[in-house]
Amino acid sequence: MNIRMVLKSLGIVIMFEGLCMIPSLLVSMIYHEDDAVSFVISILITAAAGLLLYKIPIRNSKFYERDGYAVVALSWIAISLFGAFPFIISNTVPSFIDAFFETVSGFTTTGSTILKEIESLPRGILFWRSFTNWLGGMGVLVLTLAVLPSVSAGSLHIMKAEATGPSAEKLVPKLGQTAKILYTIYTVMTCIQIILLLISGMPLFDSIVHAFASAGTGGFSNRNSSVGAYGNVYAEIIITLFTIMFGVNFGLYYRLIRGDAKGIFKDEEFRFYMGTILASVVLITINLYRNGLYSFGQSLRHSSFQVGTIITTTGFSTADFNLWPSFSKIILVILMLFGACAGSTGGGIKCMRILLLIKTARREIAGIIHPRAVHTIKVSNRVIGEDTVKGTLIYFFIYIMVFVVSTLLVSLNGKDLVTSATSVIATISNIGPGLGGVGPASNFSDFSAFSKLIFCFDMIAGRLEFLPMLILFSPMSWKKGSI
Repeated sequence: MNIRMVLKSLGIVIMFEGLCMIPSLLVSMIYHEDDAVSFVISILITAAAGLLLYKIPIRNSKFYERDGYAVVALSWIAISLFGAFPFIISNTVPSFIDAFFETVSGFTTTGSTILKEIESLPRGILFWRSFTNWLGGMGVLVLTLAVLPSVSAGSLHIMKAEATGPSAEKLVPKLGQTAKILYTIYTVMTCIQIILLLISGMPLFDSIVHAFASAGTGGFSNRNSSVGAYGNVYAEIIITLFTIMFGVNFGLYYRLIRGDAKGIFKDEEFRFYMGTILASVVLITINLYRNGLYSFGQSLRHSSFQVGTIITTTGFSTADFNLWPSFSKIILVILMLFGACAGSTGGGIKCMRILLLIKTARREIAGIIHPRAVHTIKVSNRVIGEDTVKGTLIYFFIYIMVFVVSTLLVSLNGKDLVTSATSVIATISNIGPGLGGVGPASNFSDFSAFSKLIFCFDMIAGRLEFLPMLILFSPMSWKKGSI
């Protein structure tokens, strides 16, 4: 591994994070709050650390695929460490482990929190908290490539390691241009949502916070009761629609811009994603109404919102779904596992992988029934290569193993099975709330420091889809490194 090149690239990302703290500083200054000093100190520390790494002399400029994976894994750990400084210096989150957890949760767009009281926090801190959701949604390194496309060697390896889904594709030949296209679409959609939330009656600051969290499918709100605190049905509809839209593969939006509107509906993953949402809303609405929890209109309202924010792994809430019937809760847990589309800002296993797993199982059955026939797997009329199928099966195996081991370790806290299991699902799939003791009315503050570190690993590993973190911690990756 070319360690010097890895550290130099890491320095660029850290310096860029320092620049990303400036908007939060400006918000603190606008509202004349005391957290402005904490951002000034954090920016100076972050910029200085990044500059020191960037100044490391390079002996070998070769950048291999494993170097790209190492840069991505180290970058997400580093930005979470430095991103925790505003919380610690401002004393809003005095514990370093808790501050690190909160920042990891923000950048990975998980939305889990250790904070019991949110509304009393300074505006600058609340803005930074939601801004980490927005930065992490499309990917911090993809944003770096979009703004500074020429500064990082091995850009393709970096983007491949950070992309979500079975495979990463360039929209145009130049990678920097692809990153710019993605972030232009992302930014325009975010701005449209801010405007619509303002029209719905939500205050400007609140609109920005919730649009950032919706775009990144992170779910950090500036209200203790999340979106439910407003009781605003129009805002709920806007957030529901936009979280679902941000859960769609952004490559489809590029095709739409290019005039290929029919291509969106021909996409099999998109149809599976929308079909799953529709079926889940119908089933939960009927279940809630028949159990007498709400009127039919309220059942439809709450089920639509929660299905939209859970399958996209946003994690906003308008009701305590921890109190819903078991049937509805099981559907929500299934949606937590499914997640959104590949190439979106959402987490989870991804609908594309679920499709591939279903089709792979169907092929094996067909192979037994008709052993002499040639069976291929197709998605949207495209033949899926065996490498992609193999990668999907490996990913699913790793997901299950990380879930099992993490749940076993977290169970040392003495929590009940539902709390322990769903807290791990919520962090691996980057959702936010789970069930039981980590439901939408609760948080992760009661877990031990050890469990919080397990959750931090799960959040980063889940966001990066495991391989970058596993490669980083593999002793083989560090042998014969170029130092």
